[in-house]
Amino acid sequence: MARPACQRAGPAAVHFADDELREKHVVRSSLFERFCCGAVAALFAACLAIPAPAAAKQVAVPTPKPVIAGETPAGEPAAPQPPAEPETPAASETEAAPEETPAAEVANHPASSIVVDVATGKVLSEHNATERRYPASTTKLMTVYLALKALREGTVSLDSPVIVTRLAAAQAPAKMGYPAGSVIRLDNAMKMMLVKSANDIAMAIGQSLAHESEEGFVDIMNAEAARLGMKDTHFVNPNGLPQDGQHSSAKDLAILAIQIRREFPAFSGYFDIEAITNGKYVMKNGNKLLGRFEGADGMKTGYICASGFNLVSSATRDGRTLVAVVLGANGTIKRERLSAAILQAGFETDLATKTQTVDQLPTSPGEVIDISDYICGAKGRSARAAERGEEKDRDEKFGSPYLTEMQRPPVTVKVGLGGAAGNELVDAGVSIIANYGIPIPTPRPTPPAPESIATDGSAPDGAATPAEPGEASVDTPLPAAETPPDKPSAANAYTSGTLRSSFPLGVHSPMAKRGPRLDAEPGFDLRAAGFGRQPAAAEEGGD
Repeated sequence: MARPACQRAGPAAVHFADDELREKHVVRSSLFERFCCGAVAALFAACLAIPAPAAAKQVAVPTPKPVIAGETPAGEPAAPQPPAEPETPAASETEAAPEETPAAEVANHPASSIVVDVATGKVLSEHNATERRYPASTTKLMTVYLALKALREGTVSLDSPVIVTRLAAAQAPAKMGYPAGSVIRLDNAMKMMLVKSANDIAMAIGQSLAHESEEGFVDIMNAEAARLGMKDTHFVNPNGLPQDGQHSSAKDLAILAIQIRREFPAFSGYFDIEAITNGKYVMKNGNKLLGRFEGADGMKTGYICASGFNLVSSATRDGRTLVAVVLGANGTIKRERLSAAILQAGFETDLATKTQTVDQLPTSPGEVIDISDYICGAKGRSARAAERGEEKDRDEKFGSPYLTEMQRPPVTVKVGLGGAAGNELVDAGVSIIANYGIPIPTPRPTPPAPESIATDGSAPDGAATPAEPGEASVDTPLPAAETPPDKPSAANAYTSGTLRSSFPLGVHSPMAKRGPRLDAEPGFDLRAAGFGRQPAAAEEGGD
């Protein structure tokens, strides 16, 4: 039998000068070899024993029903079987369904989507398009739509001033961060809102179009939504920040996007700007279809926890424009991948095979779907992190055959403050209003001088006693003043050690209006440090 490797490399391979040292080494080596060999044998036995518990567990579980191809995805764990009735597979499947439903909603929450042909309004595809969802920053499409309508009606111009109010400056990110009183041209403000998705600028635009009133602008938004047939939509702010009562649907947002593309084709370039810069930083558009999907030309992204990741997108090929809406995706990668897929399928769809138009879709009777627990919870974050990790090893952008990596810098447009025309609130060319929002103090009116009254009761010089109408004016003496007391009160009397002066009450005393003068005594020090060491004469005169 061959010796172990640890014994073959024993003391025979080493030469010792002392036999005693060689003996000690042999003893220690043999003990170490026995320990190693025992450990290897124990590890080997443990490896052989691992399958045993699994086999016992398989025997305890009832034999599952054979899987039919197409019913259960490969690698998916079987549904748990109820211990009370293991002999009835049908009952087991019924019991397992409620347990699988929450997991399926969390791991694969279905996003609502729709694709519509702009020219005809025909629905090329849709999935839960009438569900009420939180629109998030896709709300800004209505804000820019109303701004474009105001431009068409001539009530504003591209250089009209948009003032960042205190309410606008206080909005939550994303934002440009300009201080209250900043002034922006309307065209630059729209670019900031669409590319940066700036909530402060959206509020400022809304207020500037409604005489500085957010409530007034929201009323205009809801009136316009009703006119367009957006029956599942209600707005409560111009930017889409979380607030009770704000909801829409993929169908309604598609209707809005179609109207923008139909009514304002000259402004389509505002929606496909890839980046903006203020001279210091470059802010890229969140729509990752731009520059990566063939024909992509807009429109707006959106995200809050309750909504998930939203995207209203458009693309044009061979003169044909489609609008796609995706609401509730878990991450930008999945959102862009789904948007590219349904847009590509839309271009490949024969319009002649479709008859239903977007305005023929039903109205949703349900509540607004809130997916914040998943999107901003641990499972949603982990899923997005895993998706980003997989993206590093993919050959295709976002795992889509329809998206390509942008091989050039984004086309960037410069924006900034100032350059606006003037109006009743601000002068032309002003970048920031000085002391904005600080009220200017109003001086008090100068009180009239009091009329002097003579001591003998006669009227002042040049004054006449008013007469009754139709009668001649007759001088009537005023009642005599009351005789002052012999001893004046302390309020209008002054006494000191060397100077005693008293003034009667009433109009005779100049002190009655000004009060006593405490500095009449020479050498009397009124400073705080002077008290306690006044001249001796002053101390002796006190009462």
